[in-house]
Order: sequence, then structure tokens, then C-alpha cells
Amino acid sequence: MTTGLPLQRLRRSFGASAGTIVFGMVDGTVSIFGLIFGVAATTNDVKTVLIAGAAGAVAAAVSMMAGAYLDIETTRDAADAARASAKAAVTSVTSLSTRMAKAGLTSTQSDALAAAVQNDPNAAGGLLRVLQGAPEAPLNPLEQALWMLFADFLAAAVPILPFVFLPIAQARIVSGAVTLALLVGLGIGRSQIAKRSMLRTVIETVAIGLAAAFAGIAIGVLVNQLFSP
Repeated sequence: MTTGLPLQRLRRSFGASAGTIVFGMVDGTVSIFGLIFGVAATTNDVKTVLIAGAAGAVAAAVSMMAGAYLDIETTRDAADAARASAKAAVTSVTSLSTRMAKAGLTSTQSDALAAAVQNDPNAAGGLLRVLQGAPEAPLNPLEQALWMLFADFLAAAVPILPFVFLPIAQARIVSGAVTLALLVGLGIGRSQIAKRSMLRTVIETVAIGLAAAFAGIAIGVLVNQLFSP
């Protein structure tokens, strides 16, 4: 029982964070893919590639973690404010009617709904949350930030690791191959979460990764030529 509870919480947390995890992995893969290939295109020094990749991966993961925390915290605070505002508006049928009219209801519908829930703060708050799209249970900012950190850093390691074990010429090929495979997997994951066309989402995800790699190579070659003696 003691072991089961943490596992259940972890499973629920993972399910609630699926979108954050996929987003973090896409960001980590794409950004470091471009960085690694930009550096690897201009040097045969594995150490230089690894330093650039490791530093970029850590910086990107921490940055995305902070961004995820602030985003979820802001969303939670906005939802709390919406709930408080809804409770305050319960005392006034006119105020409720006005808020619902702004959400797109006709005056007749707004007046009828406001009259129906004016004496029930919970019902009024729930009605306004539905109309405004505010989540009933906002996500935990720290939990989402940690998932983002883990996913971003894990995915960023994929294009880097071949340079740890292989000569740079072979590492370039293996890194490109495994990163493209990961991008295909992430595209499938995105399509499942968003309920959209799998083929379109996979092509879109891979195209973004390739664009990042080509952009990194172009910038790397350009800077190398500009500052070469």
C-alpha cells in the first residue's frame, strides 16, 4: 500500500502533465539539435561540441522550467481571481447578466441564467467558469515545472550522447538519425494529445527539427567564416 500510493500519484501527475512533457521534449530536441549541428559543422573537436551541447541543454531546461512555473502560476492566479469575481458578482443579477452577455449569451438567456443561480454562489461561480473557460482545478506550478525540466533535459541529451561515444564524423550521422527518430515519436505523441492528423503532425514536428538543424549549421558556418583568420 505504501509503495502503491506514490506510484499512483506519479501516474496521475504524468497523465496531467502529458502536454507539458511533450512540449518540453520537443523544445529540448529542436533547440539542442540545432545547436549541436551548428557547432559540429565547424569543428572536429568533440570536446567543443560536448561543452556547447551540455551548456545549452542545461540552460534551456532551466529556462523552460522557469517559464512553465510562471505560466501555470499565472493561470492558477487568474482562475482564482475569476472564482473570487464570480462570487462577488452573485449578489447582483445585473452584474451576472452583463458578464454572461459578454461571454456571448443573449440578454434573455443571461437574465434567465442569472436569476436561476443568483442565490447559489457555487452554481454562479461554476457557470461563469464554464463560460470563461477557467479550469476547475488549475495545475500545480511546481509539479509542471519539474516535469518540464526532466522532459527538456532528457530530450536534449539525445542529440548530444552520440558525440560522447563515437568519433565526430560518425557521431554526426548517428545523432541526426536518432534525433529524427525521436522527432517522429514526438510528432505521434503530439497528434494523440491534440487529436489531430498523425501524418501532418509528424511532418510538422520533423520539419521544425530539420529547420533548426539547418539554421544552426548556417549560423555556425557563417560565424566561422567571418571570424576565421
